[in-house]
Amino acid sequence: MTRKLWFQVAVGILLALLIIKFFVEVKWLFEPIIIIIKTIFIPLLIGGVLYYITVPIQTFLEKYKFPRWASILSIFVLLGLSIWVAIAFIGPIITEQVTNLVKNIPGIITEAQALVLKLIEETGNLPDWVKTEINNVTDSLKSISFDVGKIAVQLSSSVITGTFQGVIITILSPFFLFFMLKDHEKFIPAVTRIFSGETKAWLTKTLKDIDEVLRLYIQGQILISFILALMLFIGYWAVGLNFALLLAVFAFFMNIIPFIGPWIAYMPALIISLIQDPMLVIWVSLITLVANQIDANLITPNIMGKTLKIHPLTIITILLAAGKIAGFFGILLAVPGYAVGKTIVANIYDKRKEIRASANKLV
Repeated sequence: MTRKLWFQVAVGILLALLIIKFFVEVKWLFEPIIIIIKTIFIPLLIGGVLYYITVPIQTFLEKYKFPRWASILSIFVLLGLSIWVAIAFIGPIITEQVTNLVKNIPGIITEAQALVLKLIEETGNLPDWVKTEINNVTDSLKSISFDVGKIAVQLSSSVITGTFQGVIITILSPFFLFFMLKDHEKFIPAVTRIFSGETKAWLTKTLKDIDEVLRLYIQGQILISFILALMLFIGYWAVGLNFALLLAVFAFFMNIIPFIGPWIAYMPALIISLIQDPMLVIWVSLITLVANQIDANLITPNIMGKTLKIHPLTIITILLAAGKIAGFFGILLAVPGYAVGKTIVANIYDKRKEIRASANKLV
């Protein structure tokens, strides 16, 4: 019975629950470790993302006989120039649009309320429950308008904390990136050196597969998000939509989230177009639809291919669960985390098949 798969899975789940129970009971012992992990998590994450973005540049340069130090220096110079260009040319436009948007939020909310009231007048007699819901929405808009100042005060009060965290991120992220670029070939041998034989070979293959999945996902998703954001910016700018660059930058970050990201990015563009000119709603919707269709049918298949092989329904379920558990960071990390887990499980399954096949040969 102990060789049955269901028994092994049940034992594994039971052990996992016991371990979790143990950690919960003695969590005070691990609080210093948890604080350290929380402190370095974001810099390590940013360093890892930058590593996967820049490692193709390193590979290209070293292919043409650049020494390791020169390729790393070139990457840091390139990153520095990119940041300078963003701050010098794009930063002022984004700052201006953010300032204008914050100033116009009360006016936008007032116009939205007026639009709702106009719709009520034009629709005439509506069922009581519909009127109640509309009144609730109107009250919510009023509440939001009053809360704008409060939010601004809260944000300003957290500047010191945010600045401190920003300093840590600014220092540690390049630090992690440097050592990832310098010693990335040494990571797998360092992890597997305490093992030997088939276990070492299996672990090496699994880690290489994880590295490949993360590389393809991060590079592909960021490139797709950039192309989609560029298409949206050109479209929004062409039809004269206010805050076009700000909306495109927001779309870039949201589009990193598969499937639901583009729809999240669409909502602020829809609201702004509705307030600016109701006719713009048609153009904004059309631009978003065309851009997403080009992405789904042309860009993503050619860049990502079938790298992850995850069903859309599975992705949506994972995103909803991760968002509930860990908020926005959970949503960002859900799909690559699932892909890593799936890779590990696939390698375990392949190893079990190999062992079973060897056992059958012996019999």
